[in-house]
Amino acid sequence: MATSMAVNSAATLWGPYKGVYQTVVDAVWKRKPEAPHLLDLVLKKHKPDFISLFKNPAKNVQQREKIQKAGTEGIAIQGQQGTKLLPEQLIKEVFILSDLFNIGELAALELLLSGEHQQPHFPGMTRGLVAVLLYWDGKRCIANSLRSLIQSRRGKTFTLELSSELVNLTTRFTDNLMEHGLTEKILRLVSEIDVTNEFDKLQKARGLGNERHRKEVSDLIKECRQSLADCLFAWTCQSPLNKDDTLRLMDYLKNVTTEADGSLDSVNLSLLMALLYCFDISFLQQVTEDRDDLFRQTSLTDKNYVEAVHKQLLDPQPWTLPGMQATVRLAWALTLRTLSQLRIDTGLAEFTEADEITAELAINDNVFLFLTESVVASESFSQEEFYFRRIHNLVTDFLALMPLKVKHLRNRADEDARLSIQMGSELPTGVRRDLEHLMLLIAELYRKDSFNLELALEYWCPTEPVQNHSLMGTYLGVPHQRPPQRQVVLSKFVRQMGDLLPPTIYIPYLKMLRGLASGPQCAHYCFSLLKVNGSSHVENIQAGGGSPVSWEHFYHSLMLYHVHLRRDLPSADSVQHRHLPLRGITQRELDGLIAFLQLQTTIVKWSENARLALCEHPQWAPIVVMLGLLQCSIPPILKAELLEAIAAFGKSPEIAASLWQSVEHTQILQTVRLPSQRQATGIEVELSEIESRCEEYPLTRAFCTLISTLVEGSFPSNLGAGVRPPGFDPYLDFIRDSVFLRFPSRAYRRAAEKWEVAEVTLEIFYKLLRDYEPQPEDFVDQVLELQGEEVLACKPPGFHLMFHLLNDSPMLGLCLFLLEEGVKQLDTCAPFPGKRHMEKAVEYCLGLFNLTLQKENLFTDLLRESPSSLIVTALEQLLQGINPRTKRADNVVNIARYLRHGDSNPELAFESAKILCCISRYPNIQVKLVGDFTRDETVSLTLMAGFVECLDSEDAEELITVDDDMDENKRLSKVRHQTRIHILNLLITSLELQPPNLALYLLGYEVKKSVSTTNLQDPGVLGCPRTCLHAILNILEKGSESRDGPVAIKESPHLAELCYQVIYQLCTCADTSGPTMRYLRTSQDFLFSQLQHLPFISKDHEISSLNQMSWLMKTAAIELRLTSLNRQRSHTQRLLHLLLDDVPFKPYSVDGEGGMEEDSKSSSGFLLFDTVSKVRRKILSILDSVDFSQEVPEPLQLDFFDRNKVEQVIANCEHRNHRGQTICNVKLLHRVLVAEVNALQGMAAIGQRSLIMEEINTVLQHVVERNKVLQWLHAKRHTLESWRQLVEIILTACPQDCIPGEDKQLIIRDLLQALHEKILNEDAAQELMPVVAGAVFTLTAHLSQSLRTEQKLMVSVAAIRDSQYISMLDAESLSTSSGAEDTVTGFASFRDSSLNIILRRLLDFILRTGGGYQRVRAHLYGSLLYYLQIAQKPDEPDTLKTAEMTMWQRLTAPEDVFSKLQQENMATIEKYGAALMEVICRDACDGHEIGRMLALALLDRIISVDKYNQWLTFLCNSGYLKVLVDSLAQDDLLLQSMLSPQPPLLKGLYIYESKMAFLTRVAKKSTRDT
Repeated sequence: MATSMAVNSAATLWGPYKGVYQTVVDAVWKRKPEAPHLLDLVLKKHKPDFISLFKNPAKNVQQREKIQKAGTEGIAIQGQQGTKLLPEQLIKEVFILSDLFNIGELAALELLLSGEHQQPHFPGMTRGLVAVLLYWDGKRCIANSLRSLIQSRRGKTFTLELSSELVNLTTRFTDNLMEHGLTEKILRLVSEIDVTNEFDKLQKARGLGNERHRKEVSDLIKECRQSLADCLFAWTCQSPLNKDDTLRLMDYLKNVTTEADGSLDSVNLSLLMALLYCFDISFLQQVTEDRDDLFRQTSLTDKNYVEAVHKQLLDPQPWTLPGMQATVRLAWALTLRTLSQLRIDTGLAEFTEADEITAELAINDNVFLFLTESVVASESFSQEEFYFRRIHNLVTDFLALMPLKVKHLRNRADEDARLSIQMGSELPTGVRRDLEHLMLLIAELYRKDSFNLELALEYWCPTEPVQNHSLMGTYLGVPHQRPPQRQVVLSKFVRQMGDLLPPTIYIPYLKMLRGLASGPQCAHYCFSLLKVNGSSHVENIQAGGGSPVSWEHFYHSLMLYHVHLRRDLPSADSVQHRHLPLRGITQRELDGLIAFLQLQTTIVKWSENARLALCEHPQWAPIVVMLGLLQCSIPPILKAELLEAIAAFGKSPEIAASLWQSVEHTQILQTVRLPSQRQATGIEVELSEIESRCEEYPLTRAFCTLISTLVEGSFPSNLGAGVRPPGFDPYLDFIRDSVFLRFPSRAYRRAAEKWEVAEVTLEIFYKLLRDYEPQPEDFVDQVLELQGEEVLACKPPGFHLMFHLLNDSPMLGLCLFLLEEGVKQLDTCAPFPGKRHMEKAVEYCLGLFNLTLQKENLFTDLLRESPSSLIVTALEQLLQGINPRTKRADNVVNIARYLRHGDSNPELAFESAKILCCISRYPNIQVKLVGDFTRDETVSLTLMAGFVECLDSEDAEELITVDDDMDENKRLSKVRHQTRIHILNLLITSLELQPPNLALYLLGYEVKKSVSTTNLQDPGVLGCPRTCLHAILNILEKGSESRDGPVAIKESPHLAELCYQVIYQLCTCADTSGPTMRYLRTSQDFLFSQLQHLPFISKDHEISSLNQMSWLMKTAAIELRLTSLNRQRSHTQRLLHLLLDDVPFKPYSVDGEGGMEEDSKSSSGFLLFDTVSKVRRKILSILDSVDFSQEVPEPLQLDFFDRNKVEQVIANCEHRNHRGQTICNVKLLHRVLVAEVNALQGMAAIGQRSLIMEEINTVLQHVVERNKVLQWLHAKRHTLESWRQLVEIILTACPQDCIPGEDKQLIIRDLLQALHEKILNEDAAQELMPVVAGAVFTLTAHLSQSLRTEQKLMVSVAAIRDSQYISMLDAESLSTSSGAEDTVTGFASFRDSSLNIILRRLLDFILRTGGGYQRVRAHLYGSLLYYLQIAQKPDEPDTLKTAEMTMWQRLTAPEDVFSKLQQENMATIEKYGAALMEVICRDACDGHEIGRMLALALLDRIISVDKYNQWLTFLCNSGYLKVLVDSLAQDDLLLQSMLSPQPPLLKGLYIYESKMAFLTRVAKKSTRDT
């Protein structure tokens, strides 16, 4: 009974479902190779959960009694020994939660216990509130898993391109679910689950928390309903529903209602689309391999199915929404028409003959109006590609399959138009407008092409073959191929609707063309249509001929309006500018003009060819005419449309340059006031007197849009020259002072317009500041002569913006107010008018601050160097100022609060993180920030949670290529990843500063007392919140228990690299090292779990992988050092076994056997030859993973630029990045080269500009490759340094008894051989030599030390054995070891096989360095000295036997191993001949001081063992010995100077000492030889 009543601490209703969802995601979306097998196991285990679908465990009397007694008797919890007593409050919450969700008491307890465990992830919430979230999150996981499984099915509409094994698995599983009544369950759940009802229940049970909790619960419930509806939609896209399920779906849709705005909500829209796909047989039009199989599977050939559906749809009983019924009827009518045209005998003639009647019923119920207002207008419609495709097919099928119905609609529209003309009035309200509604549906359907499908191409049938093979239309990309009949019919519909167009459908037709012109190719075809429609004869234009839908007619009309209105325009001096009633333009004409202007704007926006063709046409002159109309007295709405149309032309740089001058000349904004002019004119008057009074600002927004478009490129520096000081100042002053600074205080009839104004003005500021680079001339006042007077020249607009943002100006104050207001609005978690525009405005505000922080150092430096009297303050100091609304210094806090909204607004969190990362570089700011962040505990926890949530983001992805066509979700994933990168950079930067700093606060360390007193805990333990340290460790630990290793090193390599760097910095800092290492060792077992996966190998991201290993190895070195010092032997041995063992390691044991096996190992088991096969040591595998070769880009081959000068420019653009690497700034180089091109004069330069720009791209590409090479080399050096550091710690700091002597020698031998093999390869990069030489020096030194220690021990043992005085105890101890002769023989074989190889490779390494690399040779000389030391015989202890030996016995004694090794060494050295002698002798005479000393010592050692005096002879013959002797006279003067009270450096003394030692050796040698 106790077992059945045990509580699952992972929560049955949440934890397992979370695992199911993760497995499904891994298999279907991440496509992990091992996932299908795991998915099969998971689906078998959880099949009952999918079949029951959202069914909760029922209440149980026994469980209730057990819970009631748990306060005194306790209750068993899985994974814990004994029972646990439950507090009374927890028992009450269990019953409340059980009653609230109608679930079993044990399930409720599990949710509450899980909620308590997950509380650190939800700061500020109680366990009960978290339990509510977990309950709905479990439902969401099941629903999303089911949706993904259905989407992966084999079907008729789409494919995810998964393996056939996985597709078969999911298809079988979901088929089985459908057999168990999945459709009925989904429809029942969608009907039962209602956000309002659920909130009412939660409110009564006090299960709702703050606004954030309410929003999260609401989002989870909505997502559950949406995912369930999407399951049916995905099913019908792939497979047909049976008769009963289809009828159930129709019964559900009968009772659906719309939202307050008349549109369908996302759930009902999804179910409507599911029913429409039930009737979809468009796959029959596609020639595919499985077409026949799909046709046999469809239910539409089943007579019973068709009869039941047909009967239901022709039932006169109306649905709640007649439009819904009409939509389904229309889809059914088109299906019947398609079935009737099939060349297959379906036996459905009695039903297919009713297609006309069914379509007529649909049209009579305003099907097109419903589709426009309720379906296409729905917010979720544009978010699903297959919604768009289905409605596209519905509309095109109607036009192509029912041409008589379309003709009937046109005839009815013509008759109504004639009736209207005869009556001389508007059409009565009861007249049907079906054709108009159809056109408006087409207009709205294609106007927003969110997925860039350009399906509207099907409406255009080009008269000439299109040679572009990249087009996305039907048959349009294939040249010389006849378009299909369907496309011909649709194109004919577009053309015929424009023939003899009645006035009543003129505007709808223009709107339809506007929708069909959305897209590059569509816009081109629409432009051609309007061009062909026009008459080319002037007499026809004058006679009013030609089509009314043509460029000729439109521009001719605009000219007439312009002439007429200019004639009636009153003088600005006599009458104040007003919009008087116009006699020549009616409301209908105004609507027509606006419609055509919008059509033109769409065409011009999408097609650059159309822009240029319209502007270059001599008769049309669109910009001139539109600018002329702007000066006339017309309504602001028309002026706004004119400005929008002009702005679209400004997208082309060729047009923008002249457009600037035209805008200035027409004085849309009055920049020059004549002395005789008493009244101001232009847009400033419109804004202050007309738009402000009407509380609507279309003209101002349109003007700002125009300026924003024009500044996208650049503006001419001579703008306004001759009549005013040239420059942008009047425009900037108007936008800043009249629009931006006053926008909060103005009244708005439409609340969203307030934020639209803010967005468009801040966008202009952002573009101007982005393109501004401070120059020295900006800070000098330049005087110009204007009309006989001297005036100051205008400065760049970016200069003014920088000045305002670097002072406590109204502009800065308003930007800070916007940030405060924005975060307050977002904290409410409630929708409000203009929310999207407000978020964009805040994003531009944050972007302005980021740009200012990037440019302020250069700006202030130039300002200091200039004679200007301007005063500025650093922005980071201004942000520390007092907020006038709160009376606190909380501006930076407000910026940081945006991180809390990183999930819903990733761009704002990204900009916020960039600002915080930038200002964290300043030490004086850090202390203030820590104080501001921790002043209020609630604010402190909120800010901490914001940083942690951004790091925890599951939607962040790194390996995404940024391009213009990127999917929105992928773009946001990339933004979230960049936010994490900035936060980690903030931590890295802050950790380099003195405490207290931001990093210590965010990582959970003490900031109000000594950092070293911090006691790090897991989240929730002792009230410890979840910190950035926990988030970082969580990132690195995901997947560390699997065979593939941490997930982050492959999926987010750069992120993982920074995470390892943060861990290393915490471990290396004196204040944080103790708490960090203790926490990682005891609570996380971090290092062991990470090191076991080394080396990290990622071919696509090798630089990051190398850096990851570097930081991890450095951290491991610190751990080994500390555990050795603290005598934590078990930890040290465990890591040493992992790194040095050459036997297989089994860390991935399932049953825990691996740990027992590891504990049973002997402490010295580094070498096991007999029982286990050997493997490569991990320390060697890490070295193997570093590729010593490096490809270098080919030298530049330039035709126009001088190569030497380009190299000089590249060198001038080099800088040190945050990693300490010297790389070239590619953006700066690009600006320099482009400026050089722009300075060229002459027609030849202009004609070759395109070729020169191509060569610039070649230079930039070369520099990018060169930077990449430098980054490669830096990463490899970093890895080798870390590897060397780890090896040195292992050899020097770890206890000697942890690594037995013989094992140590063999390990060093292996390491030396591996190093030499890699560095002596022909392709090895010379830049890696210094690091390798240092490692070789260390290893050789330890090898020499180890061998000599053992040699001394052997000699001592041999001497003691020969002695007559050995105690019994000593004899026994010696008998246990091998004999001295055996030992010597063994080591002699070791020397013969390995030491000689080490020597030869060491000499090869010395010669490889050539004439350079003196420091490298210094290490190698030291290594060679240590190596030669091995052959030195150790001093023998004085014993009785050695004292009794005669001289003859000494001379005739056999040669020992040391003499033999010396001879072998000398023979090897002599093989290298004069080349080696030359290098060492040259270094002994000249070069770096340390190198000279080591070279002299090496010569000393070689000469001492050179029996044939070859080296001494070479020294004498080549003159090196004479040079050394002659240099003593110079050294004498240097030595005398050292006798002064303050002597110089003593290195000269050491060199002198080395020389004398060497010369003494030479003298002794010469004397002995003579």
